[in-house]
Amino acid sequence: MRKRGIYFLTILSLIFAACSSNESDPEETNDDEPPQVVDKTQNLLSTGASANDILSNSNFDRLLIEATYAPGFRPTDEAMSNFQDYLRTHTFKTNIEVTYRELDATGEETLTLNEIDDLEQENRTAYNDGTTLAIYIFFADAPSDGDDLDEGLVTLGAVYRNTSMVIFESTVKTLAGRSLLITTEDVETATLNHEFGHLFGLVNLGTVPINNHEDSEAENHCNVDPCLMRAQLEFGPANKAIAVSHSKIHSSCSLNGNVLIEQMEFQVSRGNAATPELDAECRLDLENNGGRPSIDS
Repeated sequence: MRKRGIYFLTILSLIFAACSSNESDPEETNDDEPPQVVDKTQNLLSTGASANDILSNSNFDRLLIEATYAPGFRPTDEAMSNFQDYLRTHTFKTNIEVTYRELDATGEETLTLNEIDDLEQENRTAYNDGTTLAIYIFFADAPSDGDDLDEGLVTLGAVYRNTSMVIFESTVKTLAGRSLLITTEDVETATLNHEFGHLFGLVNLGTVPINNHEDSEAENHCNVDPCLMRAQLEFGPANKAIAVSHSKIHSSCSLNGNVLIEQMEFQVSRGNAATPELDAECRLDLENNGGRPSIDS
C-alpha cells in the first residue's frame, strides 16, 4: 500500500510540474507584448462633431462619463443625477456610467483653456472604445482666467472639443453661496446641461436647425426666451469669448455665471424649477438629429 501511495504522489507531482512549465511568465509576456496604443482621434474633434453619436445609438449605445475633480470640488450627487436624467431625456442612451477620480490640486489662481487642455491630456483615461462613447469633464478648483467677480465677469463652464468640458466648480460654489434662492446643485445642473447642449450640437453647431432660431448676434445660441441655450447666458462678442478664441483651444461657449443666476432666481420667484429647460425648437433639432422625441412633440 505504501508503494502505491508513493507512486500516486509521484504521478501528481509530475503532472503539476508539467502544467507549471506550460504557463507563461507574466513578466516575460508583458515584455514581449507591444505597448497598447489608445486611439484618441475621435475625441479630439471640434465641439458638436459627435452630436449624432451622442444623441442616437447608431454607432455608440453606451456613454461613459469620466468626471475628474480637484480635492474639495467633487460635484454634488444630486446634480450628477439630474444631469444623467437630462441625457436620458434627450438621447437614446440608457446605458450611462459615470466614474469619479480625484486629481491633485492645480495650485493655480486661475486657469486658461490651454492649461485645462494640458490637464486633460495628462489625466484623461477614457476614450471611445467599440460601442462606448467617452466624455471627459473636469471640475476645476480655480476660476477661469480673465474672470472679474467685482465686474460681474465670471465663467461657470466651457466646452472646447466634441467630448471635453470644464466646469469651474470654485466659481459655481462662490455664486451659489451668494444666493438665497439657488443651491450649488441648481447651478451645477444648469451649467452641465447648458454646456452639454453644445455637445448635442446646439445651436447649429453640428445639429442643423429645423427652423431658424439661432441668435444673429451670438452664434450657436438660441433666440427663444426662456431657453437653456439662449444667447444671454453666454459672454457677448466684446467679452471673454473672443479672448479665448486667440489661444490654441477655442471655447464654443463661456457660460456667464451672473446672468444664469439672475435667470434662475427669476424662475424660482415665479414658482418654476430653477434650471431652465430646452425650448421646443431646440428639442425639435435634437430629435431630427437622432435624439429621443420629447413627450409633448
